[in-house]
Amino acid sequence: MQLKFDNFNFQVKSENNKNFIFDVVRKKFVRLTPEEWVRQHTIHQLIKNGFSANRLSVERTLPLSKKRYDAVYYKDDGRPWMLIECKAPSIKINEQTLNQIASYLQLEDVPFVLITNGVDHYTIKRENKIVEVFQYFPNFSNVSD
Repeated sequence: MQLKFDNFNFQVKSENNKNFIFDVVRKKFVRLTPEEWVRQHTIHQLIKNGFSANRLSVERTLPLSKKRYDAVYYKDDGRPWMLIECKAPSIKINEQTLNQIASYLQLEDVPFVLITNGVDHYTIKRENKIVEVFQYFPNFSNVSD
């Protein structure tokens, strides 16, 4: 299945019949799974789209929900600003999934959630208790206002 991201040059290696990909945020090789393939594309696309790599954290557990997120983007002051959930390309993103992900906005008090399976990208925005779902991959300029 073709992912809908720009093309990136990834560092991939094999050891003991297992594939690994270099994670530019964690600065180490990690096991390459379908979900990880989407996560690495997502990270690279976010950086290309103007998000600072220094503000990204991967596989982060937040204190309010105790839930582990695939990635979190932080504001200048260190507070979570965007939660990022990545699914394998074979996992369909449906209304139930979007509703579950949208609930994280309230739980973690963040304005944005990005969910992607590499094929479909959704940015969920909460402002003044109004939740909107957009079917696009964010650029920093269109979510930072």
